[in-house]
Amino acid sequence: MILNFWDASAVVPLLLAESSSNLLADKFREMPGMALWFGTRLECLSALSRRRREGTLKPADCDRSKKILDSIAMDALVIEPASDIWRRAERLLDIHPLKSGDALQLAAALAWCRERPAGRHFVCLDDGLREAARREGFTVLPE
Repeated sequence: MILNFWDASAVVPLLLAESSSNLLADKFREMPGMALWFGTRLECLSALSRRRREGTLKPADCDRSKKILDSIAMDALVIEPASDIWRRAERLLDIHPLKSGDALQLAAALAWCRERPAGRHFVCLDDGLREAARREGFTVLPE
């Protein structure tokens, strides 16, 4: 059983050298199996492309990171778009101060666990999304 849902903010450090990369790589090794929102791959590609355009990521490193992302996404359980996810996201926007993409991430996580987040891990670095996931009942990582 997959017990962890990964937000894009936690996946990007698996692709690039960042201050949180070692910690998240350890979590990834400790807890194999990953659930992802269907938009996570695109969000990660956006982050890689932006850094390449800004000149902080070399094209070869960008290509390497994209291959890692492809491997991660291939092995992940991807939560596909569905009308119930949109309805969940609308509810989440009413009660949490989230951006639309973050509401969709959290709604996908709630769909993944069938609205039973107790004992399920939500791996995320975004403070606002972490708080909303915690309030919805997820165990938020890293601690």
